Amino acid sequence: MKNSVIFGLLIGVLSIIWLFVMRSTEHNIVDSQVAPIEYASALIPLIGLYFGVKQFRDGELEGKMGFLEALVQAFKILLVGGVVTIFAGILYINYMVSGNDTSFQSFSGRIFGALLVGVIMAFGVSLLLTTKSNKVD
Repeated sequence: MKNSVIFGLLIGVLSIIWLFVMRSTEHNIVDSQVAPIEYASALIPLIGLYFGVKQFRDGELEGKMGFLEALVQAFKILLVGGVVTIFAGILYINYMVSGNDTSFQSFSGRIFGALLVGVIMAFGVSLLLTTKSNKVD
């Protein structure tokens, strides 16, 4: 569990930094329009998931990890990172942007998109880092 908390917090903190970087570059992240630079934010959970699951495989499981073990670890990491990111995003909208219904709708749409991307990345990272094959006879 320690591994998932560490890498989940890493994803959350990097996402918070991303919020402020986007604000300082004059990109409005609470608008319903998505700027092309925002797609680069998908690298944050990808890097966190990859290194988190890899650390779990190499450290705790001694290099032998099945697909389901990797997937569960990836979902734990995403859960911690998502909670931190959503909490920070809500605070950001309430205090930095003076949130209204439109900004909450835009933010919730982005969070739903991030959820879908995170689930797809979790499957991909789990497939990539699986070392044990389970044969069905």
